[in-house]
Amino acid sequence: MIVCPNCNHQNPDGASQCEACYTPLPVTASCSNCGAAVQTDAAFCGQCGFNLRPGSTVPEVELTVPSASTVGPTVVSPPVQQPAPTEPLIALETVVTPTIGPNLEKTPDTIPPIPEPPPLPSVPVTTESVTTAVNTSPPVPDLQPAGVAKTQLQQQSARLIHVQTNTPIELPHSLSVVHIGKPNDLVPPDIDVSGFANSEIVSRVHANLRVEGDACYLEDVGSSNGTYVNNTPLPKGNRHRLRPGDRISLGKGDLVTFLFQIS
Repeated sequence: MIVCPNCNHQNPDGASQCEACYTPLPVTASCSNCGAAVQTDAAFCGQCGFNLRPGSTVPEVELTVPSASTVGPTVVSPPVQQPAPTEPLIALETVVTPTIGPNLEKTPDTIPPIPEPPPLPSVPVTTESVTTAVNTSPPVPDLQPAGVAKTQLQQQSARLIHVQTNTPIELPHSLSVVHIGKPNDLVPPDIDVSGFANSEIVSRVHANLRVEGDACYLEDVGSSNGTYVNNTPLPKGNRHRLRPGDRISLGKGDLVTFLFQIS
């Protein structure tokens, strides 16, 4: 993918302009060492660090060690004298514990056991005395099973309006790729323009509409007379994100024209 330097939109590989803002995209090449995509004016690969310009060299930094003649005199710090121990200002007195005389009471060597309390009389439990708690909380609604959700674009019913006849053409909801062209044995068209005037300038396999999420993209699949969006030619292989009101011309001369709408 090629990231647009203007709006950070991710474009497919090989695109020459941004699909979102039409800014020219930087030209990329493959790293000869790891194959990663790099810009043609890059000096080093951002993936493996390989030098993409063999003629360029990285300047080396030379470390110099000063010689003995340039080293100044060694400074010897005088030894630090330890302070003399000081005597305590208060003399500690010895505490004498009095001995127990023969007339003092002594703790008995053994402690009499504590009598256990008598057991409580057992009460028979009957089914009449047991009450069942009733759950009064509101029921929790069941979650709907996860399914394939329709895209927002399909729910909004995108369609094309043929400008020359003011004919609306609804995009099929069940298709993610809508083929535009005329009947053929290779790719049958989902939108057949053979019934419109000047359809001879439209190729049998002319263009595709791709629905991705809430966006719809138009791409030319190699038509003979080209595809134009708002009078600007759409290069083959590039996609254009359609917006309501975009004018799509199949072939030159603006003879087979559609307006993209979302209702």
